[in-house]
Amino acid sequence: MEQREEIAVLKAQDLSNAEIARRVGVHRSTIGRELAAGSLFRPQRRPKYRASVAQAAADRRASRGHLPGKLARNPALAALVTAALEDEHSPEQIAARLKMDFPDDEDMHVSHEVIYQALYVQGRGELRRDLHVRLRTGRALRKPRRALGERRGKIPGMVGIAERPPEVEDRAVPGHWEGDLIVGAYSKSAIGTLVERTTGFVALLHLPENHGADAVAEAMIEAMSRLPETLRKTMTWDQGSEMANHVQIAAATDLDIYFCDPHSPWQR
Repeated sequence: MEQREEIAVLKAQDLSNAEIARRVGVHRSTIGRELAAGSLFRPQRRPKYRASVAQAAADRRASRGHLPGKLARNPALAALVTAALEDEHSPEQIAARLKMDFPDDEDMHVSHEVIYQALYVQGRGELRRDLHVRLRTGRALRKPRRALGERRGKIPGMVGIAERPPEVEDRAVPGHWEGDLIVGAYSKSAIGTLVERTTGFVALLHLPENHGADAVAEAMIEAMSRLPETLRKTMTWDQGSEMANHVQIAAATDLDIYFCDPHSPWQR
């Protein structure tokens, strides 16, 4: 924390990263990442470094689980993205803003898709509740996939989760997946998420115009067919109508598909 306070004082004097690095005794790239991790995300203005923000970011990194790809390799980037999400910026806004703030530093660029994946991985396939409202398309907040109490018809031919093999639950063997559908504002676009339960690997189904049963089946078959057969064992979903074509999906992918009990998506 003492070193971060020193960096904050030097940065307030408008010194260059190279000069701050010389005085602190570290490489200038380290200063660049530290400033990114400890900067307040301020739209239309330059980020402002705060030692307390940097320390909080370090604490978050120490307690955080695994993140996918680029965010896992770059703690400074991960901290800045987390701070921006907590300030109610959407992944799309964050990705665009990072390119503006760090135009010449590819290490500080990340796609909005990677940000979405990070949220799903941290929540084991389900968005963290405190950040769910941050996921926006344009200015509109993402709406829940269905209203509380909305009734759903039973899916023909479905196999209940009670018949799912016990090995799925302990997450020891890869190849078992859990899926969900997140519908955007005004129910226009959607993203399907497929999370491998052992590794936390996330595959996204992009459904920009149609998220009915036919579109979901086509996207899922395409995504899962890219994987080796050893990673295609089971898929667990809730009883959403988007999975009405589960028989065709199972036949095309060699997946055994199981469904949660009504109104029990946490069983995935």
